[in-house]
Order: sequence, then C-alpha cells, then structure tokens
Amino acid sequence: MKILVLNCGSSSVKYQLLDPEKQFVLAKGLVSRIGMSGAVLSHQRFDNDEVKLTGEILDHTAAIEYVLAILLSANHGVIKDRSEIAAVGHRVVHGGERFKGSVLITADVVRMIRECFELAPLHNPHNLSGIKACFNILPGVPQVAVFDTAFHSQMPEMAYIYGLPYVLYKRYGIRRYGFHGTSHYYVSRQAYKLLNMPKEKSKIITCHLGNGCSIAAIDNGISVDTSMGFTPLEGLLMGTRSGDLDPSVILHIMGREEIGFSEANSLLNKHSGLIGISGESSDMRDIIEGLNKGNPRAKLAFDVFCYRLKKYIASYAGAMGGVNALVFTGGIGENAALVRAKSVEGLEFMGIKIDSSKNVQLKSGVEVDISTPDATVKTLVIPTNEELVIAIDTMKIIQGESVSF
Repeated sequence: MKILVLNCGSSSVKYQLLDPEKQFVLAKGLVSRIGMSGAVLSHQRFDNDEVKLTGEILDHTAAIEYVLAILLSANHGVIKDRSEIAAVGHRVVHGGERFKGSVLITADVVRMIRECFELAPLHNPHNLSGIKACFNILPGVPQVAVFDTAFHSQMPEMAYIYGLPYVLYKRYGIRRYGFHGTSHYYVSRQAYKLLNMPKEKSKIITCHLGNGCSIAAIDNGISVDTSMGFTPLEGLLMGTRSGDLDPSVILHIMGREEIGFSEANSLLNKHSGLIGISGESSDMRDIIEGLNKGNPRAKLAFDVFCYRLKKYIASYAGAMGGVNALVFTGGIGENAALVRAKSVEGLEFMGIKIDSSKNVQLKSGVEVDISTPDATVKTLVIPTNEELVIAIDTMKIIQGESVSF
C-alpha cells in the first residue's frame, strides 16, 4: 500500500510517499516558495536519486500537481499511475476540542477544520488548501486528517485551564491544547519498545526540540501536560518565539513602543527566542558556534534555552509523581549533544545521569540510550517520524479501523 503524506504550509508543501506496512519511504521532498518567484521542488527517491525543479507554482493545487508529476516521472518517479496512491494523509495543526484522533475527511470534517481557523490562523487555512487541492486532483482517493493537538486531547482539566474567567473558555475555547502531538506520540511509543516497558506502567518526558520546541509529560501512555498552549508560542524558548512570558510585558512594550497587535504578534513569534537574545541567529548550531567563540549573548541564549528546558523536565516529573525515561528528539534534540548535557545538569538527584561519551559519539538517525549504567531514569535519543504516524493512521482508517490516542 502506498500513502501520500502532505504537510501544507503557507508557501510550502512537504511530502512523503510511504508504504506504511513495510515502514518504507519511496520518495520525499519539498515544494517551497509557492506563490513567489523562483518556486522550487526538491525531490529525493529511496535510492538517493535527487532532483530540483523550478517553475511558476502559484498555489497549493499547482504544487501538488508538481509533486504527482515527479512521483510519476520516468527518470525520478516511483509510481506508474495515480491509482497506486491508496490514500492521502494530511497533517492538520489544530483540531480544537472536536478531534481526539485521526479521521476520514468528509464535508463535515472540512467544515470543522475551518471552524478551527481562529485557533490556528497561520496553519489550518493552508492545511485545508492542501485537502481541497487533493479533492480536485485525486477525486475518489480517500483523505485522512491527523491533528497535532489530538495526542494531548486527554489532558486533565486542571492541566489545560488557564487562570482566566471560565466564561472565556466556554465562549472562545481559550485553553491549553498543545502541539507536536504526532512527534510526542511516536517517540514515546518507540521508548516503550527500546526499554521493553509497558506503557501502562510508565512515566515518560518527551522533549521535541527544533525551531519550535515543546515538552510533554506522558503518564501511562497518555499526555497529561505539555508546554505549548493555546498557540505554539507558550512554553520553552524557541528559535524565534519567546516562550513563557509575563503577559504584562507585552502590554508594557505595546504602550512604550506604540505598536499594535500585528507588530506585537510579530515580535513574539518572529523576533524573540534565540534570535532575540543572541541578536545573531535562530539556529542552535550558530548559537553553539558563537558560544564556543566566546560570544556572551550567544552564551546567554544557550543558557536560557537549557535552563528553561531543565525546569520543565523537573516540573513534569513532579506533576507525574516520578519519571522512568527522558526522550530527546527533533533537530536540536537529536543533534545537539551540548544542549542535552546542559539541560540535565543538576538533575542527578532525580536519577537522570548521561554518559558523556555516548552523548557526544552517538550516530545520527539511530535510537540510543545515553544513560549511565547506574541511572534510574533512562535518557534516550530517538529520531522522530511524524510522517510514519500519519501514514499508519491513514492506512488504518481506510481499512475501517478507528484511530485515537
């Protein structure tokens, strides 16, 4: 079975064609700069054959047509006919309180995704554009929506309610939702396998660290708390996002700088975090390079990032009444040994101890236990695979199985 997985952004379409039964990626790629000059499709086949194409790609429909064309290409493709695509799985960022698992996309589901636009105005409209494009391009091919928020949908009320008038939750749905759900779900399940641990007797903390960062407390297989909130802005320090902030700070800045809502939103989401503190870069690799060269603001950005992460790790262990395993994933989590080391420094009292040589020498793309032999809490590095989760959920749903976290 071949499943096409799509992640549609404002000006991009990320794609993979997978066989979920064999867990094999036939091809993957990215269409970037949609609606702009110099749009590019970057495509890689399973045998590492690579190609880049440029052209006028005005919208998501054109972008997905390009994707299908390259998948069908005699020189670079992996299928001979569109009918080989059994279904399309879509990443959808926000499912609100309606969706607690992945679903077959129907007219009602489209309507409900649209109703979540207010909750994710930068994401859901573009996710829906990809869905509509596939209805036109691949008529009759079933489509499935897999929601970033679904894995966190079982959080207890005490974890998701904010200290605001309760009527605002009832009226506008203002609460913690959480994101990166497919990633937290995938790496927690891989951790159970790696440790031979039943999920019903586990307390795991998963750290998804990339340009966007979030951490989740997973108790007996269920996400009971997570750092991102009503939007992906809350929580850990990120590449360009501020993370946790006294709400009065932004009100004070808006008054003193005489800026409006749009400028304040841009400040918090695009000009804060690592780039805001360092003044140099949102990329952790650049931050570490600056740190090693003695740049004090790069060091400060690094220290703030790791300090906040350490606080969340300790607090989530407290929330669950213990922890069995700590998992690092995402671009930073999988590749930045210095971040892993610094963020657990001082947590030895909790039983978290990492082997410095294992931490530094681990191979990219491999699941590794980097704990010391005497550590009572296992620390793991597990590459995430959100596309595989989407493909497997899509396969199950078109086979008639219900899917929930």
